[in-house]
Amino acid sequence: MVRSSYWKKRKVLVTGAAFIGAHLIDRLVKLGSDVRVVNLSRRHIHNFKEHSDKKRIEFYTRDLRDFRQAKRSVKGVDILFHFACDHGGRGYVDLHQGATASNFLLDGSIFRAALQEGVEKVVFASSGCVYPNFLQGDPHKVIYLKEDMVKTPYDADNMYGWGKLMGELTLRAYYKDYGLKSVSCRYFTVYGEKGVENHAVIAMIAKAFIRQNPFEVWGDGTQIRNWTYVGDIVDGTLLAAERISDGQGINLGTMERVRVIDAVKEILRVTNYSPNITFHPHKPTGPLNRVADNTLARILLGWQPTVHFFDGLHRTIDWYLRTKKRAYIAKHLDTLLTER
Repeated sequence: MVRSSYWKKRKVLVTGAAFIGAHLIDRLVKLGSDVRVVNLSRRHIHNFKEHSDKKRIEFYTRDLRDFRQAKRSVKGVDILFHFACDHGGRGYVDLHQGATASNFLLDGSIFRAALQEGVEKVVFASSGCVYPNFLQGDPHKVIYLKEDMVKTPYDADNMYGWGKLMGELTLRAYYKDYGLKSVSCRYFTVYGEKGVENHAVIAMIAKAFIRQNPFEVWGDGTQIRNWTYVGDIVDGTLLAAERISDGQGINLGTMERVRVIDAVKEILRVTNYSPNITFHPHKPTGPLNRVADNTLARILLGWQPTVHFFDGLHRTIDWYLRTKKRAYIAKHLDTLLTER
């Protein structure tokens, strides 16, 4: 269980307030932390505007790739949650290799600044994309990715995955050489409220929302995922921050194995929609079989997901249908699926 006493009055920096970061900010405010938010742009400020009158959040827009801006941002901070990155869902990370390469500079800048300014601990938003591609190619094989599988020969997923892997290795080296405490949280396909259309679950909900017909499924639908609800991810992240300091990576993901086509069918059932379904194997699909083993998180953190996928999916559908405008989504969906 997350200890509220650990977080009360603690000075915390969250870089990036897009999705997971926005939910984490909400939780930290409730826990009584003093939260500084540094975003690369102002585009996500709406995610936490309701807290502005509580005087518990500072918000800045800064280019953290600039080392001077990074140092200003981390100054006086106890704990740094580093979520800021150039990232999107599968369509984005497959099609924007040059853009995601900027994360190497971003992470190096913020980690070096944290070291120089005496930050107590860095919590890094890593990813299941650090796992070797060659382990994830058979959807018919039951495999759960364990932390120690990230080793040579490294075979990370696209430029985005290599960036996350290099971030993890940098933090381990900083702990060994300089004593900077850190933990890398490996997230596996997170979904939930405040998610965006370039991630798979929200993309599928959006297509049902606008009544796309034929309904397009990227890949052949047999891809296996373990979608994890964002509330569970926030709990795991806070526990990792409390309990791990040696720079290791830890999986935060459910062990539910869900086929893409089964998620599609449930979304269509809940939205009362029965279109023709077409499969598009040449669209970006990612690994064919990616599921976490969360044994280590259960042992070290006492954490495991509490929200089953279909339950969290229903909550997310309710939120999406309640908050989105069909005409806007229909007009811009092609762009929303692959852009930030």
